Amino acid sequence: MQAFNVTENNFPVTFFLTGIPGLETSHIWIAIPFFIMYLVALAGNAALILVITMDNTLHEPMYLFLCLLSLTDLALSSTTMPKTLAILWMHAGEISFNGCLAQMFCVHSIYALESSVLLAMAFDRYVAICNPLRYTTILNHSVIGRISLAGIFRSIAIVSPFIYLLKRLPYCRHRVMAHTYCEHMGIARLACANITVNVVYGLTVALLAMGLDSILIAISYVFILQSVFRLPSRDARSKALSTCGSHLGVILVFYIPAFFSFLTHRFGRHSVPKHVHIFLANLYVLVPPVLNPIIYGARTKEIRSRLLRMFCLRKESV
Repeated sequence: MQAFNVTENNFPVTFFLTGIPGLETSHIWIAIPFFIMYLVALAGNAALILVITMDNTLHEPMYLFLCLLSLTDLALSSTTMPKTLAILWMHAGEISFNGCLAQMFCVHSIYALESSVLLAMAFDRYVAICNPLRYTTILNHSVIGRISLAGIFRSIAIVSPFIYLLKRLPYCRHRVMAHTYCEHMGIARLACANITVNVVYGLTVALLAMGLDSILIAISYVFILQSVFRLPSRDARSKALSTCGSHLGVILVFYIPAFFSFLTHRFGRHSVPKHVHIFLANLYVLVPPVLNPIIYGARTKEIRSRLLRMFCLRKESV
């Protein structure tokens, strides 16, 4: 049968994504909040990108990094949600082997890139608060461009081996994956061979990329808080803490679901129900893109005022 065809390299022609196991009867209802959250993510991040790119006064390092964060959020949610919604609403779970690898590569590389962007934003806050007189000199547009390219290169470099590690495995006609999108360990567990190398490399990537980034962010905030509490003026302290508060909120929104999903996926597979794993995996690619624009839009005066001005101008033109 076509469904069970394999290529001459013993790769399956297609995989079949089943959605959220155990909740098949509720798929149509689960998809509704996912769809609403996806629309909010698209609208919020697109609005942030539009405001920052159109207003020259916002072409500062902090806002340029925020614009990059919104771009990665758009890419992350758009890589997974359309297929997820197709599975939940139309049972369209079939995906080609190469298409599955492409989606896996995009999900993991974009996620690693977003972690790099958050680290760059922490460095931005460190320079702005600890060395304000040299802020624009240290973080000029050329440096921001190099930081962005370094983040893209790192994410591609550490995720690319996943493709080789998965293509070397035989799959023995196993093609049904209990998930809503393709990810490294989900594909690897379909193989009828030892996947220890995949497990070790996946753990290494998580620890050296997101784990190292989170440690460096924590270290930067130790220095930031030391500098903030040395400021003589109470107003200066509150202003500095306010700008850091938005970034800390985004960091928590990004890392908490990711680490919780990672730890339960690696160490709680038998104690945590399968549908909880899949639900968490969807939340950690959807919650940050939804909440990041809300956090920055609500807490950052410059962005909030320009968003209101943009919407008021549109109403007047109508």
